[in-house]
Amino acid sequence: PLKLMIQDFLYLKEKNIKEVLELILESYVVTSFDTDFVLKHNKFGRAHQRLIMLIDNNPGITVSEVLNKLKITKQSLSRTLQDLLIKKIVSQKKGKKDGREKLLFLADKGNELSKQIFDTQKRRILYAFKNSTPEDVLSFKNVLIKIIK
Repeated sequence: PLKLMIQDFLYLKEKNIKEVLELILESYVVTSFDTDFVLKHNKFGRAHQRLIMLIDNNPGITVSEVLNKLKITKQSLSRTLQDLLIKKIVSQKKGKKDGREKLLFLADKGNELSKQIFDTQKRRILYAFKNSTPEDVLSFKNVLIKIIK
């Protein structure tokens, strides 16, 4: 029983944590790479992709919430957001409580683009989920949520 307990904590070793970090990076790289054709076709980059995904998952998100979630500067967001506004991918509305607040939504073209991006990434994620147990998927999601918080 004692030997089992020690083995249960081997994943806490630095080497294993570094391997997990590398796997997180590699999974981000390959899922992002999958979308490059769609992005290049629309003359967008990965910053645009992150913003589109965030707005799609959080319609009406405020600019300050975007800055907080993406950990970027106003200047960095401004360039990317302007591209998306000009090409009518994103629309913005004034907040109801505070007119200075900008709420972001995907426009129709944005919804189409978001679906194209999502469909390219969905294949890889579905393959992984279908080849995992339900417990693996739930545990994976729970671990990712705990990493974020």
